[in-house]
Amino acid sequence: MFPMVTGFMSYGQQTIRATRYIGQSFITTLSHTNRLPITIHYPYEKSITPERFRGRIHFEFDKCIACEVCVRVCPIDLPLVDWRFEKDIKKKQLLNYSIDFGACIFCGNCVEYCPTSCLSMTEEYELSTYDRHELNYNQIALSRLPISIMEDYTIQTIRNSTKSKIEEDKSSNSRTITDY
Repeated sequence: MFPMVTGFMSYGQQTIRATRYIGQSFITTLSHTNRLPITIHYPYEKSITPERFRGRIHFEFDKCIACEVCVRVCPIDLPLVDWRFEKDIKKKQLLNYSIDFGACIFCGNCVEYCPTSCLSMTEEYELSTYDRHELNYNQIALSRLPISIMEDYTIQTIRNSTKSKIEEDKSSNSRTITDY
């Protein structure tokens, strides 16, 4: 008789625990109903990238001294630097510089360790192509500055839209279930 009573008690405890878990998940589901949508209509709306976003690399040919530090710090030895030594001025002359963005992991080491700051990260992230060989950028393609999202009049920029909508909701004294 005693084992049967302990079995009923353990069954009751398990039932209460399962009901509590179901109730917690239901409360979580209901708390998400008041949240604002996060999705944007991508080709027509773009979110502004953060300040230290690591996008396409910009290269300034005139600043480069062909020291090849970028090649040495790159985890996959990606930048290709072609140079020749000028005997009359006793310096390296840069001939060609290219990066294959199909293999680049956008770690930013080349930008960080460049002694002349000829490399920088841009906010450009739309690098998709139909042919992977088009992702191999030479110094001319790398020196092209991207069009800023703020300057493109065909695109509606989304800047902290959820925060501004939340502040509007708080200013109108509306009650919300969720804590943003």
